[in-house]
Amino acid sequence: MPQESEAIASTEARASAAFDLVISRAHVFDGQQALAGLYDVAIDGGEIASVSAEPLRGRQEVDAAGGWVVPGLIDTHIHFYDVRAVSDPHSMRAFEENELPGRLGLFLDHGITTIKSVGDPTDGILDTRAEIAAGTLWGPRLLATGCGITGRDGHPAATVFSGNPWARERFTGEVESVQQMRDLVHHLADRKVDAIKLLSEGACAHSGGPAYLWRNPAFPDGVELERLPFDLLRAGIETGHERGLRVTVHTTQQAAAREAIEAGADGLEHGVTVEPLTDHSLIDLMLEHGTTYTPTLWIDDAHLDARGNLKKVAEAGVHIVLGSDTFSGRGLFGANTLEEAELMVAAGMTPTQVLAAATSGAARQCVRPDLGTVAPGKRADLLVLNADPTADIGNLRDLSVVILNGRLAVDKR
Repeated sequence: MPQESEAIASTEARASAAFDLVISRAHVFDGQQALAGLYDVAIDGGEIASVSAEPLRGRQEVDAAGGWVVPGLIDTHIHFYDVRAVSDPHSMRAFEENELPGRLGLFLDHGITTIKSVGDPTDGILDTRAEIAAGTLWGPRLLATGCGITGRDGHPAATVFSGNPWARERFTGEVESVQQMRDLVHHLADRKVDAIKLLSEGACAHSGGPAYLWRNPAFPDGVELERLPFDLLRAGIETGHERGLRVTVHTTQQAAAREAIEAGADGLEHGVTVEPLTDHSLIDLMLEHGTTYTPTLWIDDAHLDARGNLKKVAEAGVHIVLGSDTFSGRGLFGANTLEEAELMVAAGMTPTQVLAAATSGAARQCVRPDLGTVAPGKRADLLVLNADPTADIGNLRDLSVVILNGRLAVDKR
């Protein structure tokens, strides 16, 4: 049976009925591949009800006119709160009241229907998630890890937040023992976070090797770092798994990436960026463990080896996920995610591979099988594009309509 036929629901029983909304006469990228021919995509409530080669009727209709329907994009690595502006309760409140709603809207304006925060103040980001879920705040679907967990004086506590102690206590969780690590992961799990993020970057304190100096173009002062000790790393991952949560780890070096995978990490945030990926057994380890690799080129393209390393792991078949590492102060939320997709293609991935990384692949990393696919029964987060993104990833910018949870969220027709 042709693969595209598997995505088609029978519509005979509803031949004369109307769906809530129908997108008509569209090419479809279903999250894995482009289907042959034109389709009507029907929505009932918040779910896709049918993907049919036969015409369907809807109480509300969007004529794609031969354009493209793709799943809503998922950015799995963002920092939403403004790390430069938030430094006390007053500035936090001002950001949430004056800046936050518009920044959420920017993601939708660019076709990003799900975002995953991986290092924002736990109370603030979980309150924002609750408001979006309740419908009192309009924005993309929000997943969150709460604070990022690092070693004492690790990144980003001693780097990004070195001059902002108030934010440092809220955006990061610094631990220096196995028990502190377990307690913090349990606390976050009790708060119902969607995943856990650990950070491991720097020289190993026990190796006697050279010091490691953290540098970032956005924060020009170099900071000497020690890596998160392996026993703390393993304790955080094991505790996260005990609570049913996926755990991804910020790494930039081969040694740290290997430690993370050997400790049981589900994914690497950034991966290997500050040096060439020369250890082919590390790639084999990623494949063996099903590790996800989130390249974050939007920020890490400044490192000369980041693109080449992504090309190596993608060609080997490692599971690639789109995540931009977008943060306040540079570029534009939403647009940064599209730039990430373009940089991934520039690094050697095909547009189809990048589209999968931004949809079905990202949904897998987020453990949201209801997202990232155009098929009956899936969540109706969809984009209508005027041109073919599988031919040119830049066509993601030629956006006509955004549908979020079955509702028209953005209409640029």
